Amino acid sequence: MDFRKKFAVAPGSKLKLAAIDPAYKGGEKSAETAAQTIERDRQKLSEMQKLLYAERKRSLLVVLQALDAGGKDGTITHVMGAWNPQGATVTSFKKPTPLELAHDFLWRVHIHTPGRGEIEIFNRSHYEAVLVERVHKLIDKPTWKTRYRRIREFEAELTDESTHIVKFYLHISKDEQLARFAQRLEDRTRNWKISEADYKEREHWDEYIAAYEDAISATSTKHAPWYVIPANHKWFRNLAVSRILADTMEDFRMSYPKPSVDLQKIWRDYHAAEAKSKRTK
Repeated sequence: MDFRKKFAVAPGSKLKLAAIDPAYKGGEKSAETAAQTIERDRQKLSEMQKLLYAERKRSLLVVLQALDAGGKDGTITHVMGAWNPQGATVTSFKKPTPLELAHDFLWRVHIHTPGRGEIEIFNRSHYEAVLVERVHKLIDKPTWKTRYRRIREFEAELTDESTHIVKFYLHISKDEQLARFAQRLEDRTRNWKISEADYKEREHWDEYIAAYEDAISATSTKHAPWYVIPANHKWFRNLAVSRILADTMEDFRMSYPKPSVDLQKIWRDYHAAEAKSKRTK
């Protein structure tokens, strides 16, 4: 299955999340059957990162968005953990600080975009400014529509400077979210992740879905596509994300740069030094 074709939101289309089954798992039967494919993709991602770093011609920005307990952290651990952290960093965007609020909404984002040869992962992102702020009525409709345009322009600018952008919305059901909250309550190692705000935000479920549908529809472009990933099954989520990232990076057609020194001369000098060393022993 071509996951990119299957899960991409076509530019100009109107997304309806109710039409996408969050429990979808394609022809895969279980986590066990998918595990080998995921591991192959992880190995490929590791090799592709080495090429990206060596070439230093382009960069990769991965945007992860989801409702609470949607699986952003798990995706980073189980898929993007294949990347060397020296060249792949994660930035989590929390509630804006007073300093950030004193600037335009993209101000805090731009500094974290990847340089050539680097990978940057956004755990939440600039899209919070048209999601949370919309749902909680911190901005009005003209403002969020203007921000859609500014986001498209921002991402086009990054693309012009050789940054490839891939955006994932991890799609879970309302019942699955509640079940994951319960798991956090039962697991002492994850108690810290739960808060009253998580349950309070569930009251705005429909508003968040509407906000995501509008934002994704307005900003999925050829150069910065959105993929809606069925994420009720964590293993299928990992399979789909790893495959899309591996296919995307393969399309870069990267190659290792030619050496900047005369390798034959270095070899000659090495062998001459080795022969001299043997004669003097």
